Amino acid sequence: MKPAIIVHGGAWDIPAQEQEAHRQGTRRAVEAGWEVLAAGGSALDAAEAAIVVMENDETFDAGRGSFLNADGQVELDAGFMNGHGLEVGAVAGVQFIRNPIRLARAVMERSEHVLLVAQGAQRFAQKMGFETCDLTDLAVPREFERWQKLLYDRTYSARTSFAEGWSEGPRSRSADTVGCVTLDAEGHLAAGTSTGGIPNKMPGRVGDVPMVGCGFYADDALGGTSTTGWGESIAKVLLARLALQFLEETGDSDGAVRAAIAVLAEKVNGLGGVILLAPDGQVAWHYNTPHMAVAYCVAGMDAPVMSL
Repeated sequence: MKPAIIVHGGAWDIPAQEQEAHRQGTRRAVEAGWEVLAAGGSALDAAEAAIVVMENDETFDAGRGSFLNADGQVELDAGFMNGHGLEVGAVAGVQFIRNPIRLARAVMERSEHVLLVAQGAQRFAQKMGFETCDLTDLAVPREFERWQKLLYDRTYSARTSFAEGWSEGPRSRSADTVGCVTLDAEGHLAAGTSTGGIPNKMPGRVGDVPMVGCGFYADDALGGTSTTGWGESIAKVLLARLALQFLEETGDSDGAVRAAIAVLAEKVNGLGGVILLAPDGQVAWHYNTPHMAVAYCVAGMDAPVMSL
């Protein structure tokens, strides 16, 4: 089997001055994952490596650079899935952890559970030897400034942060969820998604990202997906699994992601995007926001391809 990787850096109205940072950030993520795959590494290791790069890049709403909640705190969600055996691990509402995707993988591989939240996830992280960090290691000045402005913005709603026009004025320099799907030489798939959520969210809010079938899914027999966008709408239609259902029914990767986004828009007036990697290595993505940052690489390519 020829390896492949596809990543996304969020779907929203990415302003012109931020587009190059999104291109380069997703490129670096693909390169990190591809290095693992090219050396014969696993899909799991490659997906983790790619997502960690984006969690460490403050361009994106994951790890460092995440949005603040209404209390001015960072709460992180992440989900990870092994397409070989359908193993799943996820965390929600975790704080002071630099790379929540690594914690999600630890839940998958080192616990009996699928999802750990808040203090329970924090205790598990401590038990597993994860180092904690300070709020300032995750929250950048851009987000403190945004948080202060949104506290008094009566026109703001969760949906508007993904729609056209969000990038204008004081709301500019936004970010969004990151995700990755990988296929290794053994034919195994892995998928992961990581996020800081939405701006000014209610403390304790959990969106689609850590929910299997909503923010991510991987099955060696079906394919792998990762989603991004307005999480409440994505969760209502099980977008990650829905795209794979269409792929299973039609065998058409591009048609599957387009059909899934059509359902998102028509059923719940949702906004977002999805990336898909089929078992045969075909990549596809679609979105109904103004932009979506995507990069991918498959066997035989000289360099990653980036798209906005």
